[in-house]
Amino acid sequence: MSAVFIGYLLIIIALAGYFSSKVKNKSDFVIGGRKIPGIALALSERAAGESSWLLLGLTGHAFVEGYGAIWVALGCVIGILFIWWVMAEPLRRVSQELSATTIPGILSARYPKQKNAIQILSALIILFFFLFYIAAQFNGAGKILNIAFGTDENTGTIISAIVILLYTMLGGFMSVVAVDVFQAILMIFTIIVLPIIATIFLASHHINLTAVMTTAPPEISTFTHGKEGLAGFLFILSGMSWALGYTGQPHLLARMIAMKDRKNVVQARWVATFWTLIAYAGILITGYAGYAFVREGLFSNSEIKLVLHDAEKILPVMVNFLVTPFMVGLLLSGAVSAMMSTAASQLMVCSFNISEDLLPHISQKRIKTNLWILRLIIIMVAIIAYFSGVYMADTVYGLVSYAWSGIGSSFGPGLLLFLFWKKFNGAGVIASLISGTITTFVWKMFFYSTTGISERLVSFIVTLFIAYVVSLIAHNRSKTTPHT
Repeated sequence: MSAVFIGYLLIIIALAGYFSSKVKNKSDFVIGGRKIPGIALALSERAAGESSWLLLGLTGHAFVEGYGAIWVALGCVIGILFIWWVMAEPLRRVSQELSATTIPGILSARYPKQKNAIQILSALIILFFFLFYIAAQFNGAGKILNIAFGTDENTGTIISAIVILLYTMLGGFMSVVAVDVFQAILMIFTIIVLPIIATIFLASHHINLTAVMTTAPPEISTFTHGKEGLAGFLFILSGMSWALGYTGQPHLLARMIAMKDRKNVVQARWVATFWTLIAYAGILITGYAGYAFVREGLFSNSEIKLVLHDAEKILPVMVNFLVTPFMVGLLLSGAVSAMMSTAASQLMVCSFNISEDLLPHISQKRIKTNLWILRLIIIMVAIIAYFSGVYMADTVYGLVSYAWSGIGSSFGPGLLLFLFWKKFNGAGVIASLISGTITTFVWKMFFYSTTGISERLVSFIVTLFIAYVVSLIAHNRSKTTPHT
């Protein structure tokens, strides 16, 4: 088992080392010089998008909420399909027209009067929320290594962080995508194989998974977690609201910006679609099978106690219980892949936005110096994220939900209006960035616990409305203001 996992780590570092020689300039480091095939970018986007949240958070969520978790999965699938089938091509096209390589870069290039404000706000928002997101990935990897090898969770977190830093720093976007492709294949292998093995094991013990779920308490057997009326409707709406955040995630949309042409976008759409449908079906079945294992007493008492204490450990516990050590190493490598891919992508986004938007611009003649500043920022962000994660008591699911809402609500509404509404303007961008951040923070802190309505839903809707109104007011003023 250890040999398999060590082999996995060595492959990652070797891929990063190879692609580091391909980096000749900042464009190569940030978006691969738009030379990466669409299929590879689609697999990279899926690997980066499905973090510890999918393999640990959603499996644990399905274990705890049963059929109610379907709405979260459905929301995610809708969001993924929307960005690939609706946003990807317009985003690729406009990024090339404006010669921009990031979401903040696109917005600031289109609205030069508000350029400084857009750049500074964007960098601060991305840095703040991605610290939660990256911390969740480090924590998730620590949980898996704890179950697999018995290492202390903190030690596992440090090991994962070091490996992520190495391959992100070596080759930038190129190495991240190359490793993502390898990891996306490993992840989907885990997501397909584990539920198949689990259901076969249950059948061999004459346990019908569907019967276990339908005879469970209402919190598990109903699609509303036992809630009725308005509470049930809001429960469904909150789950589906995961779809909204996809429209504003810079680390995912970067893959679409990096597309060379429309042909690559079309190929990537289908790859992302099939990968997503398979992955979410597999993850839900894994969570439900885990519930059956606990309910029917198939785990040992210590394993049941561990899972009941932390439901997000259900996947690694199942892997350890069901397969041989070799397969444990292989399947858990696939699980760790999810965390590493996401953390690496987010470190890339943070480093570039900080260097471009918060630090003075560096002369293009000093390419090597510029690249090393990017690498230094990656190290600093990773260290801050690690120590942030140590002191965060929230679950992986909770950390990702908060960060997802903050980033998605700050950038998503503005980006949608930017792509599909001609009257949108720089004032609307500023309004979107500010209101998305403030609404997420305020709702999470003061209203979520009493209303049960997710900040993912409220902050996005409020921000979309504010950005629309501010843009409309600014547009009308510009029409009535006399030109001098």
